Amino acid sequence: MQAIRIEHINITVRDVERSTRFLLAALPGWRVRGEGRMDWFGKLITWRHVGDDDFYVALQGGGEGQVLDWQSHLLGPKHVGLVVPSVDEVVARLAQAGYGLDHWGGSTESRRSVYVVDPDSVQFEFVEYLSGDPVARNEYPSD
Repeated sequence: MQAIRIEHINITVRDVERSTRFLLAALPGWRVRGEGRMDWFGKLITWRHVGDDDFYVALQGGGEGQVLDWQSHLLGPKHVGLVVPSVDEVVARLAQAGYGLDHWGGSTESRRSVYVVDPDSVQFEFVEYLSGDPVARNEYPSD
């Protein structure tokens, strides 16, 4: 039986090209898997799938309005979490490409993370696991 996993997340953005540059700066092993244009309920939009063979972010252009502030108490997603081999390398690549950090995440002996807000105000968390042990990776600091 195949394991259940998330295959993709679809995010509406203002500028698909700009969001693609952000993702590829952070994750150079990713690529554009597919792209096109389509009528989205009366509006012609550009879409692009950016990822690897197993997972991708579906970028949908033509976004309007403001993204939910991650610090608010409103309903909706707060961030997208992506596992990376090295948080430090992601931070360095993003800094070189002109993207600053939002904040560092909580760290444990088995996990580190950093949060970055993309140009369309979507927050991404990049997570590095320092252990192969699922129990250790999933330990959380106590309050």
